[in-house]
Amino acid sequence: MNKADLVDSLVANVGLPKGQAEKVIDSLMETVITEVAKGGKVLLVGFGSWETSQRKERNGRNPKTNEPLRIPAKRVVRFKVGKEFAQAVNKSK
Repeated sequence: MNKADLVDSLVANVGLPKGQAEKVIDSLMETVITEVAKGGKVLLVGFGSWETSQRKERNGRNPKTNEPLRIPAKRVVRFKVGKEFAQAVNKSK
């Protein structure tokens, strides 16, 4: 499912006009990105949560030359799936 499919699903399920549904999705994505980028956490109970964590600097290897290199530290986004989401995924097997 891509963004257009998600918009169509929102239109069908909620009855919003397509333009408004797209604005809702865009606003949600922008809000999550902005909050997580400032170091905050976004929690949607039952769905999951987004937050950042710090990845330490580490050693690595260039796969082409096999030369060692340093991979710098950086912030990464983590998503932890909610309990209800996980249960729904496991039921669908």
